[in-house]
Amino acid sequence: MAERRILHAHFHLERGPEPDLYGQLLALAQDITPRVQPIPPDAAHLDITGALRYWQRDAQGLAALLRLRALALYGVQVTYAIAPNRMLAAMAAAATAPGTTTVIEHAEVGRWLRPRPVAALYGVGPATAGKLRTYGLHTIGDIADTPAPTLIRLFGAAMGRALHAHAHGQDPRTVQAQPIAKSLGADRNFAADVLGEVEHRRAILDLAQEVAARLRDGKQAAGALALAVRYADGTSSTRSRTLPEATAHTHPLTSAAYELYDLLGLQRARVRGISLRAQDLRPATRASQQLTLDPADDRALAVEAVADLARARYGPGAIRPATLAVSTNRTSPGIPDAKTLLPALPPPERNRP
Repeated sequence: MAERRILHAHFHLERGPEPDLYGQLLALAQDITPRVQPIPPDAAHLDITGALRYWQRDAQGLAALLRLRALALYGVQVTYAIAPNRMLAAMAAAATAPGTTTVIEHAEVGRWLRPRPVAALYGVGPATAGKLRTYGLHTIGDIADTPAPTLIRLFGAAMGRALHAHAHGQDPRTVQAQPIAKSLGADRNFAADVLGEVEHRRAILDLAQEVAARLRDGKQAAGALALAVRYADGTSSTRSRTLPEATAHTHPLTSAAYELYDLLGLQRARVRGISLRAQDLRPATRASQQLTLDPADDRALAVEAVADLARARYGPGAIRPATLAVSTNRTSPGIPDAKTLLPALPPPERNRP
């Protein structure tokens, strides 16, 4: 049986206005091996044990191939560490200079691990590191030389055993391959049956706002949209369509959602819930936008950009369409009253005579 080889990749992504390439880089990693575990927002574990034979390269050569592709296709520098398990690979990556590769062979685990400070050990936080030092345990080698019963007596059964195993370079965890999300959605459940079309459309507008914001946050665009309506008797209806162009902008997504709602032809239906799902996701950099001469489109995009900035600073709902503004005079099923959104204020103080 081949010895495990785990590659930890840390992608050096810009935190500016450029699109986030994390999803694209994960897809690139999956071209090397299907066993990829994302570690958001900028890292991943790759089990390359079987990929070495397929690509006919050693571990360092495979890391060089992935680095070359990431740099050539997306202009992203990557730091790599390769080790027999996930814990060692992550620890090695933390100690690796940016843009370089560290390889820890099985025979080198003890020699690499023992001189390191206890704070560098996986699972050791500041409090545990301080406690270890009070007992004279300053390096990982000191922990490894301490009998397991002593560590259990000092830190408890679970923590003591974990410290002993980790100090000896042991980590049984496997890489849990997780598929890259191909869709995302949101739903609204009403507290009671809602028959009115106005309330249905308000909920759809709210859903489109949320879905569009989440797409832009993830630097993704939707190629298709699906609307589902759940009725009081538990049944549901769904309509979906491919969008003319992939987008993450609120206005086209809202328009498409309204069109899907009209296709349902609801006649005073007793609706209990509505959900909207963006499908056929792709990186925003791969989405094209048809230019128009309508100044209203430019205004909508400008308002959307301002709303995104306000939402990033003040949280969801900082800027919303007037249609979604809550009223103190009217409460709709499933829509919160302003009294529930605002904290209770103390009564005004009265001037005493």
